[in-house]
Amino acid sequence: MKTIIQGGTVVNEGRSVRGDIVIEEDRITAVCETAETPRGVYDQTVDASGCFVFPGVIDAHVHFREPGLTRKADIESESRAAAFGGVTSYMEMPNTSPQTTTPEAWQEKMAIAGCKSHVNYSFFYGATNSNADTFASLDRTLFPGIKLFMGASTGNMLVDKRDRLEYIYKVCADLDLQLMTHCEDTDIITSNMLRAKSLQADPDISLHPLIRSEEACYRSTALAVELARRYGTRLHVAHLTTARELSFFGLDDRITAEVVLAHLLFSDEDYQALGTRIKCNPAVKTKADRDALRRALTDGRITTVGTDHAPHELKDKEGGCLAASGMPMVQFSLVAMLELADQGILSRERVVELMCHNPARLFRIDDRGFLRKGYKADLTIVRPASPWTVTTDTIESKCKWSPLEGRIFNNRVQTTICNGHVVYDRGLFDASYRGEPLTFHTS
Repeated sequence: MKTIIQGGTVVNEGRSVRGDIVIEEDRITAVCETAETPRGVYDQTVDASGCFVFPGVIDAHVHFREPGLTRKADIESESRAAAFGGVTSYMEMPNTSPQTTTPEAWQEKMAIAGCKSHVNYSFFYGATNSNADTFASLDRTLFPGIKLFMGASTGNMLVDKRDRLEYIYKVCADLDLQLMTHCEDTDIITSNMLRAKSLQADPDISLHPLIRSEEACYRSTALAVELARRYGTRLHVAHLTTARELSFFGLDDRITAEVVLAHLLFSDEDYQALGTRIKCNPAVKTKADRDALRRALTDGRITTVGTDHAPHELKDKEGGCLAASGMPMVQFSLVAMLELADQGILSRERVVELMCHNPARLFRIDDRGFLRKGYKADLTIVRPASPWTVTTDTIESKCKWSPLEGRIFNNRVQTTICNGHVVYDRGLFDASYRGEPLTFHTS
């Protein structure tokens, strides 16, 4: 099968140029400026005229809820949502049921994804107070790294014993494993919650960023960075939410940070209108924090943008600070980031750096994340100036709601190509297609 992606503006490795991309089977065989495209006979021509052609998005932070929590979501439904959003690869988190904290549980997820995932997949291995000695038994070419909860969140995988924390950092350093952390200080959060609940059994949602406070985030992130420096661990801190935490990053290539969509789009001013629909852990904080995170997208302090896609049934989101934390975002990450680009907050080239190139570099993914000859043919074609509105009918996630309902996006994902296969095109979806496991190199 030989395919040509023709007539689009290719956005890749810091450049945007009119060009064509040639694919044979599942690999890119040529990336050409239009005048250089080789003549030939193609089995399939994909018209990208007037569109941008990006590498497929790699989302390094999703919760797809399977196994055990499939009333909320499952790998089939959420990987379908990913495909509709131009996401061709994901890395899923370990706080499912059972938790992905044993080799057997990790293998079960891989088997499920092999049968159900519409795009490429991988799964983090979760750290606990007692399982660091199992890390060495894992096949390092098939998983992105270790996920460590240094603050209690959904799934209660908290590691809070100092000696155990230090041992996890040391083992990850010795094995050269990427460590990804959720950083919030649980003692601070617990104390704040007790005070709030003394006044109201279920505190109002507006108190969420005060309970899961700036200080809770800063203190935990400071500890994570301290331990990474002590042991030489490759550390990636997930979902930064505060301007204060940014001071730790941009200084050391081995200590990096992620920001997720919720903290770039929303601020505490949005709780009044959106309530618990934007409740997540760590909490959405102030407008000043949001704006600082936006600035950090372009100055080297933020390395990756993910979603922390975390679906719940709407009934789980009722109430105040005791409502479930998390929101479904994987379908809307690329178009939302392109809206920020249209507003001048960052360039399209930088969007690609943060969502495609850098996840591939950081997690050492083989042959993906770039539009290069010899690389896997994962591409997303986006049509600009094509307004559409998020409604219940447009949402592919199993939970069928979004905090973005009613929002108009001006960029539209037209086509998603995964391993050379057109899995989504102009509203048509190939439900029979299955992605591949991501593979990772060790140096």
